[in-house]
Amino acid sequence: MDPQRRPAHHVRTAFLSDIHLGARECRADLVLRFLHEVQMDELWLVGDIVDVWSLKRSCYWPQLHNNVLRTILGKAKHGTRVVYVPGNHDEVMRDMVAMVFGNLEVQREGLHVTADGRRMLVVHGDEFDASVKFSRWLAALGSHAYDVALGLNRGYNRLRRACGYPYWSLASYLKSRIGSAVRYVERYEQAAAHCAARRGLDGVICGHIHRPVMRELHGVQYCNTGDWVDNCTALVEDRSGALRLWRLEDWAVSDGREAAQLRAA
Repeated sequence: MDPQRRPAHHVRTAFLSDIHLGARECRADLVLRFLHEVQMDELWLVGDIVDVWSLKRSCYWPQLHNNVLRTILGKAKHGTRVVYVPGNHDEVMRDMVAMVFGNLEVQREGLHVTADGRRMLVVHGDEFDASVKFSRWLAALGSHAYDVALGLNRGYNRLRRACGYPYWSLASYLKSRIGSAVRYVERYEQAAAHCAARRGLDGVICGHIHRPVMRELHGVQYCNTGDWVDNCTALVEDRSGALRLWRLEDWAVSDGREAAQLRAA
């Protein structure tokens, strides 16, 4: 895509999390396309933007991943406020909390006020995950299992595409079918919403578990931005303050078949 092309969409705020640059399963091509297609006043990077865990296992950093970072920095240079809230995979950035680099800020957690006045806690979310908070080796084991599932998912979808079938997510299927995974997701969402409610806020925006969703819990709005490994989703705020989850077909394509082809590529 031509970087000089005019953006197709203009939003007040965009929230992206779990891009996992440095991981082989990162869909950096779609992240870059999103950044070119969507112009925003504020861009919140809600953790796990760079996958340091993956880079420690193998040094994988193609030019496309570099282009994503350059495009983000370019947006900051040209007036977009960029707020980086580090996650557990890029926790090295937490040593830079409270630092400001021009139009780019690093925050441990953030408070975003929507255009209609709602106060939203913005946090990656690993603090709500007991396995990450209290057992790093268990978290690493879970991350490895997820990587294996994604690798299987990619191969399986190559076969589906060759047979003319649409994209299908093995990782999402396992999360929705395995009892322990379902209970974990429910506990995570409850903990995140309870944190916002306890602080007297109107909602919480987080990532971490790669499950894009918006729902009401404990009287607050729970928003999970999803990821750019499997779901390729973003949370956006329009000029009126309304929040919405954008999937690939919402911003990139007019033909649903193209969305399936892009995701399966």
